[in-house]
Amino acid sequence: MAFCPNCGTQSPGAFCPNCGVAVAGASAAPPPPGVNEPPPPQYQPAQPLSAPGISDNVAGALCYLGSFVTGIIFLILAPYNQNKFVRFHAFQSIFLFAAWMVLSIVLTIIHFFFGHLILWLAMVVLWLYMMYSAFNNQKVKLPIIGDLAEKQA
Repeated sequence: MAFCPNCGTQSPGAFCPNCGVAVAGASAAPPPPGVNEPPPPQYQPAQPLSAPGISDNVAGALCYLGSFVTGIIFLILAPYNQNKFVRFHAFQSIFLFAAWMVLSIVLTIIHFFFGHLILWLAMVVLWLYMMYSAFNNQKVKLPIIGDLAEKQA
């Protein structure tokens, strides 16, 4: 009986029953099916595209942390710019804070304009009222200003 030159197992045939290597001194017959064939590939689920330490949901939440700046950063960083979930939140962060800035500017302009307009209209109404009161011989004393005027008169 021959011994396998690879693993040393005793082999009755031309090929080692343990590792399938041809044994010297035996007839050259083909190896039995399944011997010396690579094992079938194992199924491995697709790996997430995010970094090992940051999951997709954390990366998506971080897109909003620094307004549109972090959204842009996550669109630039290599593993995240290929992840649809993170890209969605990055773009939404950019659009949300852009809309916030536009709305803030519009409301500031409206407040400034209408705030000054209301103040101006109030001053005009008070001015006309004070002229009307003085014309009708009425002494209307304004708070604080009236006391100063009375001291000077």
